[in-house]
Amino acid sequence: MWLPTDMEPLMISGNDLSIEQAYRVAHYHHPIKLSQEAANKMAASRNMVVRYLTEGHSVYGVTTGFGRFSDVLIPQDKRQELQINLLRSHAAGVGEPFSPEIVRGMMLLRANALAKGYSGIRTQVITLLIEMLNRNVVPVIPQQGSVGASGDLAPLAHLALVLIGEGWATVGHSQEVLPGDQALRRAGLEPVVLEAKEGLALINGTQAMSSLGVDAIMQAQFLALWADAAASLSMEALRAIPMAFHPLVAQMRPHPGQGIVQRHLLTMLEGSRLVTNPGELRMQDAYSLRATPQVHGACLDALEHIRQVVRREINSATDNPLLFPEVDMVISAGNFHGEPLALALDYLAIASAEWASISERRIERMVNPALSGLPPFLTREGGIYSGLMLAQYTAASLVSENKVWAHPSSVDSIPTSANQEDHVSMGTTAGRKAHTIIHNLRYVLSIELMSAAQACDLLGPEKMAAKTHQVYAWVRELVPPLEVDRPLAPDIALIAESLLDPDTVSWLEHLLMA
Repeated sequence: MWLPTDMEPLMISGNDLSIEQAYRVAHYHHPIKLSQEAANKMAASRNMVVRYLTEGHSVYGVTTGFGRFSDVLIPQDKRQELQINLLRSHAAGVGEPFSPEIVRGMMLLRANALAKGYSGIRTQVITLLIEMLNRNVVPVIPQQGSVGASGDLAPLAHLALVLIGEGWATVGHSQEVLPGDQALRRAGLEPVVLEAKEGLALINGTQAMSSLGVDAIMQAQFLALWADAAASLSMEALRAIPMAFHPLVAQMRPHPGQGIVQRHLLTMLEGSRLVTNPGELRMQDAYSLRATPQVHGACLDALEHIRQVVRREINSATDNPLLFPEVDMVISAGNFHGEPLALALDYLAIASAEWASISERRIERMVNPALSGLPPFLTREGGIYSGLMLAQYTAASLVSENKVWAHPSSVDSIPTSANQEDHVSMGTTAGRKAHTIIHNLRYVLSIELMSAAQACDLLGPEKMAAKTHQVYAWVRELVPPLEVDRPLAPDIALIAESLLDPDTVSWLEHLLMA
């Protein structure tokens, strides 16, 4: 689904990169190449930098210092040193490094932003960045240190240091961390010597938070399908009433996501001998069953909005100053500010927490005999065995933890650079939090799938709908029924790991289609 068969290089121009393409490059090493159109535009803006230097113009970050030092003029013989010092001084991140996939995403997205041709950087610098990506030279970048305005300065400085043969990186599939110059040489590359404006162009952007956004969106998109599938199995386990998902209901409240989820549920439950009609066991279900389309659907609509924001961002010029050769203007502005992404990634964190929250409520209903009509904790010999008791504890713990992580980062700001940068976005923190919640969501959905499969074993899997039975069979290929107590952690982890497999997601997506 996600990988083209020919693996022809993806041409980047700064204008039409998709979230799916970015994910393929980051995760599956799809090669990339700079388009000729982009190279021409970059050359035009670079010629403008050279001309302005020759004519003696004062340009922020080219002939001046940075941030609070924007009024300090830099002598001509110090301008190259200025760019190197910028990278060294700004590489002040701390904490655990980003995953190689997030860093590869950062590299692609920075190259794509610079390819728009408004940053005044030479094509050979971006060519080196592209070749690093194609040869899997991955800078080591600490996760903490960005406030999300003036761009992701610290993370991108750690990235850019490797281009000049400094910093640290890994090469290929090796986990060995090498000094930047050694990493480049091992990949058959040479460091670049930066010229005026180029250090600033490399680090003034939103690519750390954007890469986090791309990765989180794709994972959430995969898990949204699993949330609907897991809910379908839980509805059979709990003898739910699908009448609540009648198409007329969605017509009366036409949010797109609600309609999609209702269709998914009805498709999955078609032919089931476990689900019921109103009045057969009860008149109506609890909200965690009856309102699944409304909750999952709202999360889907949130995800679509977030996709639009991130799609625009990864094809934007987000540095400062921007050069416009067509009108001969250099403009210092604020495109580096991460507020659009900060708000969107906070929204993604909240939506992902809600998918997990309602999933845990369905898990609780299945293991609680007062609510399910099933043996306590889905074990036939309660007391001797504890069954899935602690699996629900784990889901509850993760959901409760998500409530802490879901507090928005974007409502916070702290001044930096001697109050020159007096409002910041905290967008990268928002992205990191969204990732944490999505990681937790995977485990909660895994527990729901495991619990629903166990419940259906007790009710008779032969009574399941044809499509839900396929999901049940997929779970059973990974983990056997719980006949006697065993450690559940390996089972949960195995299911969680499998939820993001692209081939499995493609199969599930097809299964959910009417």
